[in-house]
Amino acid sequence: MIDAGWVITGSWPIDTERPGRLRAQDSAALSSSIHLVCRPRENPDGSLSEEIGDWRDVLAELPRRIHEWIPRLAEEGVVGADAIFACLGPALEIFSRYSSVEKASGEEVTLKEYLEHVWAAVAKEALNMIFAEADATGYEEDARLTAMWFWTLNTDKDEGGRRKDEVGRMKDEGGRMNAEEGEDETGEEEEGGVSRKGSKIGGFTLEYDAARKIAQGLGAHLEQLTHLVEVRGDKALLLPVAERAKHLFAKSDGKVAAKEPAKGKKKAEGQQLLFDVIPEAEEGGRGTTDRSTPSLGQTTLDRLHQSMLLFAAGRGEALRRFLVEQGAGADTRFWSLAQSLSALYPTGTDEKRWVDGVLARKKGLGF
Repeated sequence: MIDAGWVITGSWPIDTERPGRLRAQDSAALSSSIHLVCRPRENPDGSLSEEIGDWRDVLAELPRRIHEWIPRLAEEGVVGADAIFACLGPALEIFSRYSSVEKASGEEVTLKEYLEHVWAAVAKEALNMIFAEADATGYEEDARLTAMWFWTLNTDKDEGGRRKDEVGRMKDEGGRMNAEEGEDETGEEEEGGVSRKGSKIGGFTLEYDAARKIAQGLGAHLEQLTHLVEVRGDKALLLPVAERAKHLFAKSDGKVAAKEPAKGKKKAEGQQLLFDVIPEAEEGGRGTTDRSTPSLGQTTLDRLHQSMLLFAAGRGEALRRFLVEQGAGADTRFWSLAQSLSALYPTGTDEKRWVDGVLARKKGLGF
């Protein structure tokens, strides 16, 4: 369209599909279409403009344009993937107003190269909104990717705060999208909540291409974040926190044992053992104290996920030592990230409950 002499001035996601149609049932079918708004690239006399743009001028204007649009879209309730695509039109207007854009060397800039910068600008501006009171560049790439992932999924919600479509929708309490009784449609049993065969994929999923572009805009590579993201065909899965236990606690069995009830008390019906990687509390009869504490994770996100798992396993004393004595809670980024993810996690998921549980202990621990 650019080659044909059109300037792309806008791109709007418009709901055009009926949610109840057969194609959309139990599938990750699109519910909206992207509409491009275009104008002829003309001179005042009506002739086709052949003006050549300067690459430095285009790059200088891009962040300002994105900065204008992301907050405006958020005020209108357009967030996540819809906001990303709605920003592409205004960003493309800067590039498409010229017949071509060249670098100082005379080399022509391709649209593909420009779009990489667009994704980076959108990701940076979105992160600045997510971490409203913190510098998003201070977080490691795994935290930035996780926040952007949930921000992208945070679209098309009903009044209860749940997504209407199947992408990213949680069907069980562990935040996974499972078929009944732990099996997918083909009957293949799942490992760690992730279907290894068939069409169902657990966890928080995005189309692989969208996930790749988001990661690319953040300077990250999905293939290097295998402890956080699993790529399966045309889908990318952001692993639920419980499934990261093996990586977070560096144990071979990958399980976290939940705290056993006191003697004489019946175990709650349906209570399940989380992943047994946290050492058991020491036996000491009455007044038993929990003296086992995991080593600090490498990144802020790892430390937050470790805290969430300690909370989930009922290891209150270990959580206190982890945050206070080992210093995980002394980092202001830790609490800022926890607050941001609390707002981004889907309502009703274990992750939401766990991170809120950690946040509830902040004041009591003196932070």
